Amino acid sequence: MELTNNILSLWQAGVQAVRGDVAVAHAIEDGLVPKPDRIIAVGKAAVAMAKPACEKWPDAPCLIVTKYDHAADAPTRATVLEAAHPVPDAASITAGRALQEAVADCGPGTHLLMLVSGGASALAEVPSEGLSLIDLMDSTNALLASGAAIAEMNAHRTARSQIKGGKLLAGFGGARVTTLALSDVEGDALATIGSGIADAPSDPHFAFHPHIVASNTIARDAVAESSALPVTANAETLYGDISDMVPRLCAQIHSAPSGVMILGGEPVVILPPTPGKGGRNMALALHLAREIAGTEGLHILVAGTDGTDGPTDAAGALVDGQTWDASGADALARADAYPWLEARGALIKSGPTGTNVADLLVAIKD
Repeated sequence: MELTNNILSLWQAGVQAVRGDVAVAHAIEDGLVPKPDRIIAVGKAAVAMAKPACEKWPDAPCLIVTKYDHAADAPTRATVLEAAHPVPDAASITAGRALQEAVADCGPGTHLLMLVSGGASALAEVPSEGLSLIDLMDSTNALLASGAAIAEMNAHRTARSQIKGGKLLAGFGGARVTTLALSDVEGDALATIGSGIADAPSDPHFAFHPHIVASNTIARDAVAESSALPVTANAETLYGDISDMVPRLCAQIHSAPSGVMILGGEPVVILPPTPGKGGRNMALALHLAREIAGTEGLHILVAGTDGTDGPTDAAGALVDGQTWDASGADALARADAYPWLEARGALIKSGPTGTNVADLLVAIKD
């Protein structure tokens, strides 16, 4: 139990270091944000990001677009819209049009503060002419099932959107836009975060000042700083298909000396035609449980920093050498890791965390 609590506390240290409210508050304290005339926050961490800005500038109108059940503790004066993730719904279209209107309402000389975090791609959308919501839903589901990487998915979304890839801010008529972003993508490219919903168009007619204020690197470094054990690895390498990743990961884990291994990124999983319940972190944890079965003194946590793994209420899972049994093979084949892991008390349920900087793997080896 002590080791379980230790590994959970390490993951939580990483999450706390990149919370949206913490990151935005630091940016304000560091003088990165002049007084805005309007605040827009979009993404899974939109509420957390908006709170310090609304506290600092209570007279600036604020629009928040976030995921269902992520609006708790939102600033009372803000307009809050909730929508679906990872597949857009009708509320996503409503939110997208509200963003267009809010940006268009900014008059000459105004300063717009944009706060963006992962999830924005699905939460707000205005499809290109000729595309319907059903088209967007079908294409998103197909990409999710195929195991497409987030960069590929967001490029697809941008090409089919009237508000992605700098198109939203193309409608801005003011003087300055400051964007603060939490990065959930490899390379921390603003053009990929939320499919570029808070990025500027090419050759903007306004001053544009973007800042990445939280990232997977910051989260991993916070885990490392919180560890009383030696850190044997700290890298952002969890990219690619899980089935290809597992042999490499297991070889790395088994060959590592005693201590803490910290990895980050966003793996992908190819789904069967009728998948069960789960997410990429649970799938990776279950694969790893099989590979380390019988190993003593090894615990591995894999969880999303946003507190949500796939369309579930779990962030991921914590497994060790005793977790696996033969029935897990069927759960893997059906992409149904959630109930299998839940039955073994392995799920991590944190609720919304107020951030989103992709996933963390924390392994402790005695």
